[in-house]
Amino acid sequence: MKRKSITLKPRTMTEVLRQALIDSKLPLLVLQRETGLKRASLRWFINGERSLRLDMADKLAEFFGLELGPVKTPKRKAGE
Repeated sequence: MKRKSITLKPRTMTEVLRQALIDSKLPLLVLQRETGLKRASLRWFINGERSLRLDMADKLAEFFGLELGPVKTPKRKAGE
């Protein structure tokens, strides 16, 4: 199966996880064995056909060593 390549910097948790899956170039069978997630679910997620439940996202994040953290955003001026 040929995987899509994303060239933009990922911004959302979904984009980060999808990019990690694509960049890993690991076969879906290996990812299934290591994470316990079904290959079909991983394939649908990579292809943008379905999203992941939070518990599934947690397993992927743990596998790839990713953490969710605060994002620094510029402070808004009064009246904006």
